[in-house]
Amino acid sequence: MAGSVNKVILVGNLGRDPEIRFTQSGQKLANMSVATSEQWRDKQSGEKREKTEWHRVVVFDERLADIVEKYVKKGSKVYLEGSLQTRKWTGNDGVEKYTTEVVLQRFSGVLTMLDSPGGGSGGGNYGGGDSGPARMRVAQAAALVAVRPQAVIWTTKSRSKLFLVDVRP
Repeated sequence: MAGSVNKVILVGNLGRDPEIRFTQSGQKLANMSVATSEQWRDKQSGEKREKTEWHRVVVFDERLADIVEKYVKKGSKVYLEGSLQTRKWTGNDGVEKYTTEVVLQRFSGVLTMLDSPGGGSGGGNYGGGDSGPARMRVAQAAALVAVRPQAVIWTTKSRSKLFLVDVRP
């Protein structure tokens, strides 16, 4: 085989709030549990069936981890692109264990929020009682940063203006 591809694309919902952690070197990362579901009708009984798969997702890009921390919550619908990685670790009982995760690395991972920040049905908390248009600007900017992780968002103290700054090296 001349080459190979390790790419995972998921569209699903978070089953719980993301976990933000730091490595020993101080790098921020986010752990998420994402559910994907498929539905079908049983040919024999005619009943509606559903199967849900749970995926462990780790975001190693600090800027994407910031977006996850601020805007992604339990129930959020997300689009993810990453790669599969299996790691071996030793449990407290001394037994070696394996975990397979979808990993979003810096510059190669993609995270796009498919609903409003804060997740679920659009009633997300943007902080500070922002009005509808301000919420939309935050959502659009967060989606832009998810696509272009080299951009950074911040707002003025009054939250009335939104600035996007390009910080490419």
